[in-house]
Amino acid sequence: MKTYRPRTPGTRGKTGIEYRKVLTSARPQKSLTKGAAKRGGRNNRGRITTRHQGGGAKQKYRLVDFTYTKKDIPARVETIEYDPHRSGFIALILYADGERRYILAPGGVSVGDTILVSEKAPIKPGNRLPLIKIPVGTSVYNIEIKPGAGARIARSAGISAEVIAHDQGYALIKMPSSEIRKVIATAWASIGGVSNEEYRLINLGKAGRARHMGRRPVVRGNAVLHGRLSAFECAIDFFRQKEWLKVHTARLFDFIPPEKSCSGDVRVSPEH
Repeated sequence: MKTYRPRTPGTRGKTGIEYRKVLTSARPQKSLTKGAAKRGGRNNRGRITTRHQGGGAKQKYRLVDFTYTKKDIPARVETIEYDPHRSGFIALILYADGERRYILAPGGVSVGDTILVSEKAPIKPGNRLPLIKIPVGTSVYNIEIKPGAGARIARSAGISAEVIAHDQGYALIKMPSSEIRKVIATAWASIGGVSNEEYRLINLGKAGRARHMGRRPVVRGNAVLHGRLSAFECAIDFFRQKEWLKVHTARLFDFIPPEKSCSGDVRVSPEH
C-alpha cells in the first residue's frame, strides 16, 4: 500500500494502491471500449432510484469477457490494466488465433503468462475448467450459476471461493461469506482469486476523492425523539387525559412519570 505524509488534512491517513508496480498500460484497447453515459442514479423518468450517485470523472467502459466462449485456444497475457467500473484489475489477452479480449485479471498472473479455457486445462491460476474437473479444496473465482450464462459469483477484488465437495452432479462452493452454495457441476469457474487484494485497505482520506469517483454523500435524518415521549407513551397519554378513563387507568399506567407528557407540559397525575 502507498501511504502519504500528512502535509494536508486530506492526506492524513490516506492510503492507495501502488499502481505503477502492478499496471503495465495506461491506455485501454480502443476496440474493446465504449462510452459510458452517467445517469446519476436516475431512471428513464428522471427519478432517483439509487441514492448517493452522481458526478465524477468521465470514464470509458471496458468490454470484459465473462462468458469465455473461446475454448481450447491458449491465450497470452499482454497487459494488466485499471478498470474504473470494477474493483479488480483487468487483463488484455491475445488468443493464438489473433483475437484480443479483456478478462478479469487473476491474482499472481503477470504479463507473458498463458491462460487456457479447456476441460483438460492444468490447475493453475487463470485457467478455466468445469467445476466437476476442479479438485476439492481449490480456490476459484468467476463462477457461473448456469452453464454458458457467464460468470456471476466471486468477481470482486481479492475475492475467491472454495470447492469443498462434489455431490450428485453438483459442486458445493464455500462463498467468501462462509455460505455454502450448491452449483451445477457443469458450470465453469476460473482457478485462483481476483487480483488487487489490497483494495479493502484503501482509505480515501477526504470527501473530494469520493466525489471524483462519482459517490455522493451518505446522509440520513435523525429519527430520535429528543425530550419527548415515545409513540407508545403518547398513545397512553392520550387515553389518560380522557375524563372517563382517568379513574380506571390510573393504576394501570402508573409506570409513566406523571410529570411527562407529549407536549412537554407538567401534568398532575389523576387522583386515586
